[in-house]
Amino acid sequence: MRERIAEILSWYESDNPGTRANLVRILGHGRLGGTGRLVILPVDQGFEHGPARSFAPNPAGYNPLYHFQLALEAGCSAYAAPLGFLEAGAARYAGEIPLILKANNHDVLHSDRDPLSAVTGGVRQALRLGCAAIGFTIYPGSSESRIMYEQIRALAEEAKEVGLGVVVWSYPRGSELSKEGETGIDVVAYAAQIAAQLGAHIIKVKLPSAHIEQAEAKKVYEKQPIPVSTLADRVRHVIQSAFDGRRIVIFSGGARVDDEKIFEETRAIRDGGGFGSIIGRNSFQRPRADALRFLDTVMKIYSGEMK
Repeated sequence: MRERIAEILSWYESDNPGTRANLVRILGHGRLGGTGRLVILPVDQGFEHGPARSFAPNPAGYNPLYHFQLALEAGCSAYAAPLGFLEAGAARYAGEIPLILKANNHDVLHSDRDPLSAVTGGVRQALRLGCAAIGFTIYPGSSESRIMYEQIRALAEEAKEVGLGVVVWSYPRGSELSKEGETGIDVVAYAAQIAAQLGAHIIKVKLPSAHIEQAEAKKVYEKQPIPVSTLADRVRHVIQSAFDGRRIVIFSGGARVDDEKIFEETRAIRDGGGFGSIIGRNSFQRPRADALRFLDTVMKIYSGEMK
């Protein structure tokens, strides 16, 4: 085992050998295997945003098998999806790539300022499909957050008992937060802390802006002062907020944007001590050859092959 992976495992001393082995499966797989960096392909957007919005830009994506193939060919660390997509290909690709079952999902067919996702999968399904981990979204800031915190506490306990990893999507959202506040540095750092306190092994958050949402937090950021002027500074602070870097924090790619913007963000994540990216739409909403070139560049930035 590489020294970096052994170091990361030492942060999870309360976990059983099964869970630690599944973390090694994820950390050891793909182009970045053994480096401590991750690039994960998530495809829950069909449920979260609708099929046309998600897959019409590249119609091959309507086929669930396409995403298994893309993750494998690109050398991704893992592939994350809801129950239906994983059921469609888990047997065919058994053992070829670590899988993460997205255990809750939210649709956009109604207005929802304080979101609460439906639980759509569980530990038994994850085991049946040979998954390495379960994934779960929480919305800190939602008036329904207490329910989600209690749901993931119970689900994480069950997952850890049978040796699965726990990945938490921690996305601030709610009627008391401004749109700008959802990605404010103080709010994103808080979201990472909450996910860590809820027992996540891997935490997924959005890249933070320099905006500070909370008045009381702003006083502290200005008094200390906490460096947040550059994106790398802000990534570093989010990592610090997740147990001083003793939890794996990865950053989402979000909606489709210009490639150079993603590459600059990847450099900032790398330079700020982040553990990697989880990139969906920016990967699968383009032809396969283009997607493979794009992911190759992202991985070369993380590996140090490209500046």
